[in-house]
Amino acid sequence: MTAAQWDFADPYLWSVTVEAIHIDALAHTRNTHYVEWCMEAAWAHTTALGLGAEDYQRLDRAMALTRAEYDYLKATREGDKLLIGTWITDWPGRMKMTRRLQIVCEGTGATVFRGALEFVCIEISTGLPKRPPRAFIDIYGPVIAVAT
Repeated sequence: MTAAQWDFADPYLWSVTVEAIHIDALAHTRNTHYVEWCMEAAWAHTTALGLGAEDYQRLDRAMALTRAEYDYLKATREGDKLLIGTWITDWPGRMKMTRRLQIVCEGTGATVFRGALEFVCIEISTGLPKRPPRAFIDIYGPVIAVAT
């Protein structure tokens, strides 16, 4: 897969194979599975960067989802191998963050799904918006992606 096929440079990649349990009555992947896979890829990326769930708890801070936008572009079917690419693309003022996702079918190279997730930093113990700790700034700040 060439970099030009991805919307942004250097995606964090997470893979999944569509199985029979993912198929709906129309014989293609049920829409909810794309959302689940995107959330799993986002958590895997965050953890790989060094901010796993335990770190969030220890710091009493988290990036909480406030908005999601999904574009379902092409159907996938049982047996398709999918690559989920994800990036942090915007972090203005450090309170809100945007994460982009793109799902590509390995067999065809086609982009089958795109998503944008908006998060706000919260204090876990209260659920209220709070400034992110230094660890968030140090880890998330340097990985903000730019469009290819």
